[in-house]
Amino acid sequence: MTVGPRFRVGVADSEPEVRRAVRRILHGGADFIKILATGAVLTRGGTPGAPEFTEGEIRAAVEEAALYGTHVAAHAHGAEGIKRSVRAGVRSIEHGSLMDDESIELMRAHGTYLVADIYNGDYIAETGRREGWPADTLRKNDETTEAQREGFHKAVAAGVRIAYGTDSGVYPHGDNARQLPYMVRHGMTPVQAIQAATLVAAQLLGWEDRVGSLEPGRFADLVAVDGHDLGDLSAFREVACVMKGGRVVRPLRVPS
Repeated sequence: MTVGPRFRVGVADSEPEVRRAVRRILHGGADFIKILATGAVLTRGGTPGAPEFTEGEIRAAVEEAALYGTHVAAHAHGAEGIKRSVRAGVRSIEHGSLMDDESIELMRAHGTYLVADIYNGDYIAETGRREGWPADTLRKNDETTEAQREGFHKAVAAGVRIAYGTDSGVYPHGDNARQLPYMVRHGMTPVQAIQAATLVAAQLLGWEDRVGSLEPGRFADLVAVDGHDLGDLSAFREVACVMKGGRVVRPLRVPS
């Protein structure tokens, strides 16, 4: 399939091209920039561990975004792409599947956020095999799933700032809470996992003055779940009550 020009506005292959692409995207109304610092798992022909930008090209994106008061998120699976991105000043690493000890220490030292979708691998393996997804995709998923979870555990122990992100769209929206137990299973306390999805995620977005905590002046976006024991957080898959902007949009049902 050939992708038309209007879908290729972000394609760039040099520092000047990167700067032009960033300006074009931000002029179009984007809130921030996301770059593909490495190949991908679900993209046919992509190599997750292979860098796709030089450190200078990534830094050009970061510098250009900063002129507009915003930041850059880096899709990065491979360790070299992660390290280039962190040194260049990105705000977050998305996925981080093949991170090594050096890249974890760099993220910690630079205060870079890690957004690791550690549930996805199980969904892709199960659904992909059932539905006959390409063998290359399933192979790459197998090669990155456990490596990502091992790296996540190390990142938690090292004190890397971790924000909740699920890459939903790969699996159906509405199942996002499935990742919470995985985060607990791979090194976080239940409270840390909840904070990753609220306070820390708000900090990453630069929205901590609006969401992520229960304080006067915030949006008052809340959910309630049944039970008093946090456990492994699987209860968050069954939300009992939803409040949006201080208004209840799903009332709490009290058993009769």
